Amino acid sequence: MSKKLLSPEAARDFLVRRFNNQHQNWLAGEGTWPLVVALGVPTEKDIAEDASAVRAWAAAWQSRTGPGAVLFEERQFARFGRHRLPSRLSFESAAVVAAAVGQSRRWEIARERYQRMSSRWPILAHGSVLVSRFDVLADYSAEDFERLVTLLAWLTANPVSGLYLRQLPVEGLDTKWLEKRTGLVAGLLRAIRGIGDEGGDFHALVGLKKPAHRVRIRLLCPMLRSRVGGLGDIEAPVGDLGRLPISPATVVIVENLETGLALPDVANTVLVMKLGNAVSALGALPWLQSADVVYWGDIDSHGFAILDRARKAVPQIRSVLMDEATLLAHRPLWVEEPALCANVAYDELTPGEKSVYEHLRAGTWGGRVRLEQERLEWSTSLKQLTEALGRDCLYTGV
Repeated sequence: MSKKLLSPEAARDFLVRRFNNQHQNWLAGEGTWPLVVALGVPTEKDIAEDASAVRAWAAAWQSRTGPGAVLFEERQFARFGRHRLPSRLSFESAAVVAAAVGQSRRWEIARERYQRMSSRWPILAHGSVLVSRFDVLADYSAEDFERLVTLLAWLTANPVSGLYLRQLPVEGLDTKWLEKRTGLVAGLLRAIRGIGDEGGDFHALVGLKKPAHRVRIRLLCPMLRSRVGGLGDIEAPVGDLGRLPISPATVVIVENLETGLALPDVANTVLVMKLGNAVSALGALPWLQSADVVYWGDIDSHGFAILDRARKAVPQIRSVLMDEATLLAHRPLWVEEPALCANVAYDELTPGEKSVYEHLRAGTWGGRVRLEQERLEWSTSLKQLTEALGRDCLYTGV
């Protein structure tokens, strides 16, 4: 049979593709109806070469049932006379197309929910935010959808509540439910408020109180521990840590938890562990601002990006074991960084640090080189770290 003659199966495949590509636009009321699918026209040559195939094609359309109307036309052929043949398949609405491709229930649910939300917040009908969430509209359980609408309504009416998530008066709402849907809620809320997609902090957008960032420290000195009731390993909100009655001479910052736990006592020294990208929290620790601050992180692009942010918060910070000599001396220990950090200027890096960073980004020593601090031999690393701190601040025997 000629390829230009569309079978019922091929027509359905076409409709599935059209529905998948256009259902969001149709939900918004766009599209021209009826949707007409041309079934093709057999020629004299088609009939002459394979009359049985043409007859089977016509019979398949004559016996077709289901959504959509098959339109027929009378056609006159010079050699084969006059025949009534299928011509077009017509659909009067998106709902009929949805039914034809087995999406009727999802379409009706999505359409009802779209109309409900756009009636409540008319601005949602003028953009793509709501229609782009067709799967949410079509597939959310009744409970989840009601929870979403109730949450949006409450946040719209209370834009700066200052509550914790747990305090929100929305039935069935819990932390896990919202954490999985922050992008959805943020996008819809921005659309309802008529503001652009500006990114930023979710808690600030919805007006909720953000749980305080917690920082873990170790007091590596008996004298410092005596000032806080003997505690040596403390994890608490950064504001609480900032109020500790301590004045360390030295602060060591490490990214690797195991490294931090392994460090021995050092006179008048505090250790800060595993801050990662939250290094800006260092600025909230008053007792750190006048201390000698040493940073030891991984040698990779992200390690230097974190160091740059840390130095913005604590200008006097200096790095250790993050130099070119350390990197090149441990080539067998290199691994691959999953992805390079953003390619922006890191103005807080020293010339030596910036040189290593730029070589890493340029692939001078290979693609996405990374030397993790935990791979370095411990005794040698500890010796170099203590030298950077000053031997006189180590206790005898360390």
